[in-house]
Amino acid sequence: MTITTCVFDAYGTLFDVGSAARRLAERPGHDRLAACWQKLAEDWRRKQLEYSWLRAITGDHIPFWLVTQHGLDWALEHNGLDGDPVLREDLLALYWELAAYTEVHRMLATLKAMGKTCAILSNGSPDMLDGAVGSAGIGMYLDAVLSVEDVGIFKPARAVYDMVGERFGCTPKEVLFVSSNGWDAAGAAGYGFVTAWVNRTGLPMDRLAHDPHHVLSDLTTIPELIA
Repeated sequence: MTITTCVFDAYGTLFDVGSAARRLAERPGHDRLAACWQKLAEDWRRKQLEYSWLRAITGDHIPFWLVTQHGLDWALEHNGLDGDPVLREDLLALYWELAAYTEVHRMLATLKAMGKTCAILSNGSPDMLDGAVGSAGIGMYLDAVLSVEDVGIFKPARAVYDMVGERFGCTPKEVLFVSSNGWDAAGAAGYGFVTAWVNRTGLPMDRLAHDPHHVLSDLTTIPELIA
């Protein structure tokens, strides 16, 4: 079946989640952060995701922005950087202005020129996503920005993937779902989407019930998958 709709996870897929810590570490006066920014960014992202999974399992849903803050607080303490409220607020402020990966604009523009519907489907809170999309300047390519806040549970719950068909009236087989999270691409494959896992760091395949249909090193070849 022809792919009509291309749906992207946001954080780590379109937007570089490590860019907030990296950019702050490059500023004068942040020597302690400069020494560990990459590990801090990795810890922050890992805890952000872990907390979203646990809250989905227990039903204790809160907005992703709070989950993001909780993940940062853990990461700061783990790296010996807690107790600095200015550092914390600066990192959080930069999270609203995450850099898009270099290939994102051209890839999305190509998909739109092909007549494809393009959207984001993210755990992110609506205001977080608006900030990231606006900062990256990609809003003109997107037909919708879908947030899990509309269903009150984080991915990979099926209710999240249901949002695509409800919004666009398409069948799962008409959707290419793209994520940098192997577990997300696997969950979407089990749902019935055609999926692409953007495995930028060469991680092993997750041992889950379903595998992504495509494994890519970046987003450059997305248009070729559906040409």
